[in-house]
Amino acid sequence: MKNEKSYMFEGAKLIGAGCATIALAGAGAGIGIVFGSLINSVARNPSLTKQLFGYAILGFALTEAIALFALMMAFLILFVF
Repeated sequence: MKNEKSYMFEGAKLIGAGCATIALAGAGAGIGIVFGSLINSVARNPSLTKQLFGYAILGFALTEAIALFALMMAFLILFVF
């Protein structure tokens, strides 16, 4: 039978993992902002489409990296500690 401290620790792990996954919503919003800005920029100056697309892909990759780090932290909290 588990004691009271182990139940509290398990609850704290679940709360910590839930807080770590909040960053995934921020990453989703960030990706939307990146590509929304790309559409706005191409509409303003279509001759720079290739250069702007490169910048958008870079912004997408950096934003997605933050999401993957947050997901990794959530899994570490749940399954390692």
